[in-house]
Amino acid sequence: MTGRVRAGVLLACAVVVLLTAWYAGSRVPQSAPAPAPGSVFLGPEPGEEVSAYLARLPAELPAPGTVALALVQFEAALPVPDAMAAVGAATPVTAVLRVPVPRVQTALRFEPLETGAPAPAALATAREHARREAEAAAQRLSGRPADVAAVEARALADPAAPCVLALVVRADRAGLDAVAVAQAVRAVHAAPAGVTARELALAPLLPEQVRRADPPPDDGVVAPS
Repeated sequence: MTGRVRAGVLLACAVVVLLTAWYAGSRVPQSAPAPAPGSVFLGPEPGEEVSAYLARLPAELPAPGTVALALVQFEAALPVPDAMAAVGAATPVTAVLRVPVPRVQTALRFEPLETGAPAPAALATAREHARREAEAAAQRLSGRPADVAAVEARALADPAAPCVLALVVRADRAGLDAVAVAQAVRAVHAAPAGVTARELALAPLLPEQVRRADPPPDDGVVAPS
């Protein structure tokens, strides 16, 4: 075989290999893009009637045996031990912390919980992180907002403070049914199966939202720091 013929054969083989590789690659299905953070909303829609919101939640629970994330909303903010008791065997994933002050709009603080740590310890760490955030806000802001943040920081410094307004938990249908009937629980809003914590946007019911999910009043007295 001459050099020119040999080169031609090699070139043809290379073309076949490249075409085969391209065809094989074109046959591999492209992975779907990850859902955007905050694309799955849990909580009442702004202005929604509370009774209508509560009535639609049972239909959104997962099928029996299916594990899903759910927003567990409490009747009132709870201390860490009481919040843990309310969710039973469900696994807490995210804490929603809020310091209750009568007729004052205080911050909702969303704290992802440390994985691998015991849930009470993870919640205690989340409370301390929220305290540091409130303290930093009190130093950064001025006037009423600074006073509100200072009140929040002082309350969050107390391990016994009632500050856990809601928890995102992971559980199967039976576990969520058990949580829903706990005395301190107001509502359990389940996400579709397969949704991850990063995809959630959370807006839990506030205790003062009785008829509609409207902004609460903000005309209460705040003791300056």
